[in-house]
Amino acid sequence: MTERSSFFPMVIIGILFFIFGFVTWLNGSLIPFLKIICELNEFEALLVTFAFYIAYTVMALPMSYVLNRSGYKKGMAIGLGIMAIGALLFIPAAYSGSFWVFLLALFTLGTGLTILQTASNPYVVHIGPQKSAAMRISIMGIINKSAGVLVPLLFTSLILSDMGSFQQEHLSLLEREALASRLIVPYLVMAATLIALIALVMFCALPELALETQTNSDKEATSILHYPRVVLGAMALFFYVGIEVIAGDTIGLFGAALDVENFTALTSYTMAFMVLGYLVGVTLIPRYLSQERALLFSALFGLLFVVGVLLSSAASTDLSEALWGWSGIALLPDPVTFVALLGFANALVWPTIWPLALEGLGKHTAQGSALLIMGIAGGAILPLLFGTVAQLSTLQSAYVVGIACYVFILFYAVKGHKIVCWS
Repeated sequence: MTERSSFFPMVIIGILFFIFGFVTWLNGSLIPFLKIICELNEFEALLVTFAFYIAYTVMALPMSYVLNRSGYKKGMAIGLGIMAIGALLFIPAAYSGSFWVFLLALFTLGTGLTILQTASNPYVVHIGPQKSAAMRISIMGIINKSAGVLVPLLFTSLILSDMGSFQQEHLSLLEREALASRLIVPYLVMAATLIALIALVMFCALPELALETQTNSDKEATSILHYPRVVLGAMALFFYVGIEVIAGDTIGLFGAALDVENFTALTSYTMAFMVLGYLVGVTLIPRYLSQERALLFSALFGLLFVVGVLLSSAASTDLSEALWGWSGIALLPDPVTFVALLGFANALVWPTIWPLALEGLGKHTAQGSALLIMGIAGGAILPLLFGTVAQLSTLQSAYVVGIACYVFILFYAVKGHKIVCWS
């Protein structure tokens, strides 16, 4: 398929990637809301994230078998349908105020997203030339992150506008029920939107992928685990998602420890650098920069910035002044600036690993995609390791976890994606 003929499918897939971002980043706003209406402690509130992301690990391989039977186009529709069911489950959850029903709804949303991601990522890889796949995924990344910016603003204006006047320990049962009922209309709208998207996917000219062509080595393989480039790619994504979450979610804590003003907004700096990285990918790949080189440079930049975090002093602002001073943004201590710069290093890792890992898989593409999706588990596990190191030493020294992440990504860029057999 040429770039010109792939334009309309890219538009539809772009809409789906916006939905990925919208549903995923809604959790950040949902956690404090459910903490109040369900009377949760901090650990229980974090089960929101656990219930959502555990679906990627538990359901990825089962959903790949569904995808093999249904095809990619119908698979996307099935994923949207499962997500619509998850959105509708928020209605009985809101009426009952049961936290476990909320968790079931979140797990169902995550399951739908699992099959949708398992189908859509290889679709973006294969609807155009292989050498420009990372550029197309970078475009999807920009769309995805745009939803991440929009959803907290929308959720706050619709549901959380007066939450500051509520205190968890002083709310009556009727007040909790009234707050919970605010979720009903937004999730009804979400369900209706998802159902409308099913019609868009099924009845518009979205071509089915033909992935039956195999190499000789593919014909001999009977399990996806026989493909080193996919297995190692999933491991690389495990480390990537882990360091991405660390860079985005810990910068506020790090800034607070260093007494940075407006530390709660620091994640936006990481996201801004990530969008900048995506724009670099869209501009340079494949005309000026191959996917392999982009991954290589991402790993090297990541190592450089982690070393910067570890070695720079909080009292120094030279780099911060060079980066931020021209725009009037309050200066950040250099270690915090280096954490924000990790967003730039991370941006092109996901877009480049996917086409490298899926190359030549043929009919095994669905299983390969599922294995790569399971790498998202790194976002749940590696931040816990980061927290453990921080408790044993300091928050700044805990970023040493990133060294291991980028070293493995570097290995995959240099050698891992070229390995076609284990022996």
